[in-house]
Amino acid sequence: MTPRPSSSGPDPEKTAAKKAAKSAKAVKKAGTKKAAVKKAVPREAAVEVAVSPCLDAGDRERLLAGTHHEPHAVLGAHRVPGGVAFRAFRPYALAVTVLSGKLRVELHNDGDGFFSGLVPLSEVPLHRLLVAYEGTVQETEDPYRFLPTLGDLDLHLIGEGRHEQLWQALGAHPTTHEGVAGTRFAVWAPNARGVRVAGGFNFWDGTGHPMRSLGSAGVWELFLPGVGAGELYKFEITRPDGSRTFRADPLARRTEVPPATSSVVHASDYTWGDGEWLARRADAPAHEAPLSAYEIHLPSWRPGLTYRQLAEQLPAYVADLGFTHVELMPVSEHPFGGSWGYQVTGFYAPTARLGDPDDFKYLVDRLHRAGIGVLMDWVPAHFPRDDWALAEFDGRPLYEHSDPLRAAHPDWGTLEFDFGRREVRNFLVANAVYWCEEFHIDGLRVDAVASMLYLDYSREPGQWTPNEHGGRENLDAVAFLQEMNATVYRRVPGVVTVAEESTAWDGVTRATHHMGPSGFGGLGFGLKWNMGWMHDSLEYMSREPVHRKYHHGDMTFSMVYAYSENYVLPISHDEVVHGKKSLVSKMPGDWWQQRANERAYLGFMWAHPGKQLLFMGQEFAQGAEWSEAHGPDWWLLDPEYGASADHRGVRDLVRDLNTVYRATPALWRRDTHPSGFAWVVGDAAEDDVLAFLRLDTDGTPLLAVSNFAPVIRPDYRLGVPDDVPAWHEVLNTDAARYGGGDVGNPDPVKPEPQGWHGRPASVRLTLPPLATVWLRPA
Repeated sequence: MTPRPSSSGPDPEKTAAKKAAKSAKAVKKAGTKKAAVKKAVPREAAVEVAVSPCLDAGDRERLLAGTHHEPHAVLGAHRVPGGVAFRAFRPYALAVTVLSGKLRVELHNDGDGFFSGLVPLSEVPLHRLLVAYEGTVQETEDPYRFLPTLGDLDLHLIGEGRHEQLWQALGAHPTTHEGVAGTRFAVWAPNARGVRVAGGFNFWDGTGHPMRSLGSAGVWELFLPGVGAGELYKFEITRPDGSRTFRADPLARRTEVPPATSSVVHASDYTWGDGEWLARRADAPAHEAPLSAYEIHLPSWRPGLTYRQLAEQLPAYVADLGFTHVELMPVSEHPFGGSWGYQVTGFYAPTARLGDPDDFKYLVDRLHRAGIGVLMDWVPAHFPRDDWALAEFDGRPLYEHSDPLRAAHPDWGTLEFDFGRREVRNFLVANAVYWCEEFHIDGLRVDAVASMLYLDYSREPGQWTPNEHGGRENLDAVAFLQEMNATVYRRVPGVVTVAEESTAWDGVTRATHHMGPSGFGGLGFGLKWNMGWMHDSLEYMSREPVHRKYHHGDMTFSMVYAYSENYVLPISHDEVVHGKKSLVSKMPGDWWQQRANERAYLGFMWAHPGKQLLFMGQEFAQGAEWSEAHGPDWWLLDPEYGASADHRGVRDLVRDLNTVYRATPALWRRDTHPSGFAWVVGDAAEDDVLAFLRLDTDGTPLLAVSNFAPVIRPDYRLGVPDDVPAWHEVLNTDAARYGGGDVGNPDPVKPEPQGWHGRPASVRLTLPPLATVWLRPA
């Protein structure tokens, strides 16, 4: 905005106008064919035949149409016969004057926003532009005098699909280039006929800011002086057919708050304080360490809270309950909140709904300082069709597969990535690295892996084409997942990748260089969600106890394949929405029995081989399904409600489960090795009883016993090792403080020399109804 003149000082507009008029007179007097500054002209220059500085018709037409590949070659200042030609493209400008030291030259108005002039100089000088618009005059740098901001190595790596820090090359970056502060813009759009930058800084008219093509890599680049952090922008792309489209930056690190769709120039100034956490993060691999994750949908955990406000509440809550990690449902920017983040448009930007990227860093930092790891859902399987985002980004299929049958996801109305295109793989692999390196994320849970692995996923015959070997495996997706995992583990020690893979694909958590019987190398994930265990065990628990004996195998079958992969036992958001009921509401019986069933189930789950994951609200037996609109029913924990003690009891159990779990290496150190588990009795179907031992590396045991019948079983004999002098009950889900009947074994239980269940000794326990008990050597 032009400042108003004061009564005691000169009018800035009049002063600038006088200067521009004076400059115009000087140029008019000198002319374009005479030496305006003779002292600067060497003798040999005098014999050169001067040329017209005006752009030819072809360049003018391409610049006006937004299809010029090399605007820097014709705009700016260039040595030509007769001196230096200055050319500027400033739509809506009334006059443009070149400033260089004491030199002031007003350029000729060539029409359509073009200005030019020939100055008899021997060398191209550093210069600025004084641009007069109606009512204002601006002094600015000439964007077209700068060399490219990307080097040959960047372009080579982008072209090869091997730029592991792609976000540092592409996107918008405030920087100082050739001594001038501004923002460098770069975007991959190989099919575009031209690309321009539009934003608040040019009133969303990119006509005067065309980008240059940097060759075969398909990258377009422009450095804009004076543009800084916080500016809104998009890329204006001219498609192959000549039409134009405004697109958000695929590598934008910040976005507007949805439903607005612009990208935002971002510069982080966050200082991390989690050095101690990062230093010890890689002490043990995830499958040999305790991992108990609390799954959270950040926008609805406490609706209305920002990232920084969440940072004041969430770490304390999670630490109090003893979880080792949080798992965040997708935080990448997404236009529709009802997708819960699973339809991503801004893969490099945390959602602006809760704050800016540094605010999100603050939340991660505070969680780390509280001793809590941060896992994040990552969605590389697909993206939505919004016409301002990735779909046909430069006028042709680019991020999606060129075959419409391969591109269209049949279930979600979205588009699948073209995993066979090296630049697309690079976009995704670098994105995985980005979250781990820039935001200190400790692990990525990869969504919908099965949909990526199979060409016929949700497709009927005739809707898919077999791979080159005649199979249904998506070989491109396999190669992508292997590359992603190998790259992340190499670059960021201590992180873990987790696959949500719902089939029996061989080798999901096997190393990529180890071949399996199928002929494929492993996918390289650290952990895999055990969807089979989840489905079978919930089926069992939802049945009336009188029927459970007929389905006993649902609770034991998981041990047949428990060591085929490194597993997580997931009770996730997917199990408590869309009519599936909350965890406690899945359970049969009256309210007391429902809570008892949930407590018994959680005790069984925490003792079973595998890591744990529990969705928010289930830790206090919320009866209603989760809704992103209002989140968990926290009022159930309010003391003024009489029923709140029931819910607090379940929450107290979860806290104790985590406390004992973390303090008992037998429950996690050998999660992925058969020597860490032994059945005591797995076939007591008539009793609805399961009992097993978990074993540490030194053989130290924990005995877990679940009674899924609604009756007390006194003096229930179980075989045990004979080298334990006494067993002490360390956890009982029927304890009164959890809302149970307080039936159990308060005193140490001494083994008897009577063999049982194939073991040399045995104990007689009182098994409470619908409960799980844990016992350790006293």
